[in-house]
Amino acid sequence: MRILFATDAFPPVCGGSGWSTYELARGLRARGHEVFIVHAHAGSPAEHGRSYDGFRVRAIEQRAPSAPFVRNYFKNERLWARAALELRAVAGEVGADLIHAQHVLTSPAAVAAGASSGVPVVCTVRDYWPVCYWGTLIHDPASPTLCPACSASMMTRCIRPRAGAAWPLALPFIPYMRGNLARKQHALAGASAVVAVSSAIARDLRQRSSLLAPARIEIIPNPVDVAAIRRAAQAEAPPVKGPYAIFVGKLEQNKGTQFLLPALERAGLSWPLVVVGDGRQRGALEADARRLNRDVRFLGWLDRPRVMAWLAHASLLVFPSYGPESLSRVLLEAAAIGIPIAAMHTGGTGDIIAHGVSGLLSATPEELGEHVARLAADRALAEGLARRAREHVDAHFDTALVVGRVEALYRELMDGRPRHA
Repeated sequence: MRILFATDAFPPVCGGSGWSTYELARGLRARGHEVFIVHAHAGSPAEHGRSYDGFRVRAIEQRAPSAPFVRNYFKNERLWARAALELRAVAGEVGADLIHAQHVLTSPAAVAAGASSGVPVVCTVRDYWPVCYWGTLIHDPASPTLCPACSASMMTRCIRPRAGAAWPLALPFIPYMRGNLARKQHALAGASAVVAVSSAIARDLRQRSSLLAPARIEIIPNPVDVAAIRRAAQAEAPPVKGPYAIFVGKLEQNKGTQFLLPALERAGLSWPLVVVGDGRQRGALEADARRLNRDVRFLGWLDRPRVMAWLAHASLLVFPSYGPESLSRVLLEAAAIGIPIAAMHTGGTGDIIAHGVSGLLSATPEELGEHVARLAADRALAEGLARRAREHVDAHFDTALVVGRVEALYRELMDGRPRHA
């Protein structure tokens, strides 16, 4: 097959979405398929004509002003129109059998390109962009309560904490916000199939949008190269001696960083805490660490081999996120390595961790602290949970297994929808 990937991100500089896209592309290539990458980008200019691991990456760039909401119009509607034309041209040029869009910036454009060229289109949904303007279901970043629906009244409530004192000036943008969300849903409903990376994503797409309820939604997780993760994890010597807890991710409120130190305090844990990542909450976390006189080592962002090394030698991973995680790559990597995990039970986390079987899941930040204490005190329990987490990842998330499922979906769509000019 000749498969055209339309993606918002791709290595070497990207987050989890880009790495998951690369891993899928690499797995398909290993099975003999040709994969072509088009990277849609909004904002500052990206590098043209670059390549990564043998994949030539073609760029579609869209300048976007910095003004709120106006910027989103350029990143969305303006980019979609331009990208749809370019994706159709590239699909014809390479003779694509199928277009697979990987995220929000490229899905509407890919559906339009597929409709005009008769090529089946698959869209992968990795967060809540089809049912939430912000893509998070969080209407107040300081509150763990999730938004029930993107109504006009709820949009008014979610604008206030984001715009601050200027929030009344943002109210006229609510019609655009609602229209933007409707356009995303209409586009996604036109895809040949939607791939939700977790059962939570699939459930929320069906329940929160009448347009998406009848759509074909397949639950296929992000692939992870288990063998490569374990090789990287063992490639370096232990970073520090002695036990330590670790947190990996963005230092943002929805990632629960405000619950991180209280959980360790509640657990009575004296181990050092290693924090890999950065974000707007770093200053507050550093201040709390000084106030509590706690040994917290802030490493910032690290390259993947170093992250794997720190994970591999940690005594436990603390995952306090209260936002509805779609399918955390950090959890998948930690589970693949075999690190005991204490996590908040949110979003697709339950697809990776089964409470009491392969980790400990918490309903509240207070319970998270209790679970950290259990893992630290009962190492036999911790090791058993970690072993079963490894086995679960091997059985459900390894690249070869996931790519096989995606390939089967492609063939079914191609057999059932003849191409036409």
